[in-house]
Amino acid sequence: MANTTLMPIAGHSDPVTTPRDITPREDGRVDLMGLPRPRIRELFEAAGLDTRQAKLRSKQVYHWLYHRGVTDFSAMTDIAKTMRPWLAERFVVGRPKIVEAQHSTDGTRKWLLQTDDGHDYEMVFIPDADRGTLCISSQVGCTLNCTFCHTGTMRLVRNLTPGEIVGQVMLARDALGEWPKGRMDGFGDDGGGDESGDDQEGHYTADGRLLTNIVLMGMGEPLYNFDNVRDAMTLVMDSAGLALSKRRITLSTSGVIPMMERCGAEIGVNLAVSLHAVNKGVRDEIVPLNKKYGLEELLQACADYPGATNARRITFEYVMLKDKNDSDEDAHELVRLLKKFNLPAKVNLIPFNPWPGANYECSDPDRIRSFSNIVFEAGISAPVRTPRGRDIDAACGQLKTAAEKKSRAQRDREAAEAAAAADE
Repeated sequence: MANTTLMPIAGHSDPVTTPRDITPREDGRVDLMGLPRPRIRELFEAAGLDTRQAKLRSKQVYHWLYHRGVTDFSAMTDIAKTMRPWLAERFVVGRPKIVEAQHSTDGTRKWLLQTDDGHDYEMVFIPDADRGTLCISSQVGCTLNCTFCHTGTMRLVRNLTPGEIVGQVMLARDALGEWPKGRMDGFGDDGGGDESGDDQEGHYTADGRLLTNIVLMGMGEPLYNFDNVRDAMTLVMDSAGLALSKRRITLSTSGVIPMMERCGAEIGVNLAVSLHAVNKGVRDEIVPLNKKYGLEELLQACADYPGATNARRITFEYVMLKDKNDSDEDAHELVRLLKKFNLPAKVNLIPFNPWPGANYECSDPDRIRSFSNIVFEAGISAPVRTPRGRDIDAACGQLKTAAEKKSRAQRDREAAEAAAAADE
């Protein structure tokens, strides 16, 4: 892992001394992934294009980058042939490096990814009958130290850049084969493009939507990396780019109250709150951030969240820990608090997913059922989340980069064994 100074205080600083939108590359080229069109235009001008050319090329490249998923400038067929090598010499359209990809028996997929400066992070894709949800990370590691969460045992290394966040979505679309194909009618050539090739065959259509939803519930606290998360989600929601509705994006926070209103106003996505307890003593223990931002203060911030309505309810995540937060009394207190603040709420009850060294056990199924029934009977939706990807440590609270658990040699052996099995 690269030698990077660790963050000393949760969310107050980034070890990168100045804010950055791009991770520097060893080959000197600039990675355009995660950059908005005005920034791409600025880079093209700085590289020597005049204002008119920079504006045109940035529009073309932006479309190929985010709407078509193309990573090779030579495949951008409406750009003049003489311009494509010029772009390739100076710029690159990157993707996160895949260190390891795992498939669960239930269809869940997990990727261990690596940044250009050598840091590992993870993302998970969860397929269901009517949707496909991509769980993405916002930081390398985490600083919140939630005691039930394996990710929380990691130290925070640094924030992910917008490109490293958006790159996860792009990589998932690559893997799922979900980029549009066919002719780009109406997006004309400037006279120097290539009029031959597969791009002219058929018509412009989307192949399908296996990936329908995004949740910022991977490694890290998204609101401690607010600017980069906002900029990344702006690209994901852009109708000229990835074009995913904000109603299909959910940001999960442990309760960084000063940033919650900005999240609603500047990003506008659905909000999920890692609640997990209904009294100060227990929440102080399992979500230490509660010592800084108290429970009732948090619930008031939820009540004030812009855009929260009965049609767009706030999701409260509640991990079920045996004999810790799972009593009938806890359920009744949860109902009381939600009604006190008149919150448009849904409660996701999450059976605790075990990991080595954890100090908790999962609540018994009957106990979880009783808890759920009490909340339901009060008129608040309280489904029990089905654990997914447990066999590959991809379930809620289990993400912790496999680099800390496996050596490179071990991963190479496993890859060789998998290849040999496939050939048999």
